[in-house]
Amino acid sequence: MTTAEYHPTIEEISVHYLGADDLKVAASILYNAYYDDPLFNDIFDVEREGYEIRLRGAIREELNAFWDAKQPMIGLFDDGRLLAVACLISPDAAFGAGRYWHWRLKMLLTAGFLGTKQMIAKEERVRECIPAEDYHMLSFIGVHPDHQDIGLGHVLMGAIVSLLEEDNKTQGVGVFVTLPKCLSFFVDGKFELVQELEVGHITGKVMFRKR
Repeated sequence: MTTAEYHPTIEEISVHYLGADDLKVAASILYNAYYDDPLFNDIFDVEREGYEIRLRGAIREELNAFWDAKQPMIGLFDDGRLLAVACLISPDAAFGAGRYWHWRLKMLLTAGFLGTKQMIAKEERVRECIPAEDYHMLSFIGVHPDHQDIGLGHVLMGAIVSLLEEDNKTQGVGVFVTLPKCLSFFVDGKFELVQELEVGHITGKVMFRKR
């Protein structure tokens, strides 16, 4: 039986925060999840040579920044194998659209000036729409391509909800959805539409789930 043919049952899945050793696999999962995302296609110019390198570099630097800032990165594991991941920004405003200077420098080297500027501008515009002052922001969510459509996304959503319930500082969680096929997933997770927002050449939906 190949890895692609084997699917763990939901009962076999455990939920943990990511460790440093998990970041490489998490970056691979998220790269596959966002490769065709219209927003990332636009920001990193999918038509220009080197798109894959720029996208991989951006995701890697994002995860490193999350790790350095101790932001919540939730993973679903089957016997130590990472199958799905969700990365959130906590209500602490010190880590947000501004990021750290070293993150900006690394992003400039990997994503380029325009890509870095667009990523920061996107987050600032999305945050302006969120109907709360203290909230989490869901930046990334993805399931390993070999283990999709077996319910892991809903397990991950349950873990996000548990995180919200345990944090008295947060009023909820926001997300910017650019893939129509993902809308039903967030609606099922009790996210509500806040407004449509155009970022660059892409129109997406800002959604929010109250705690």
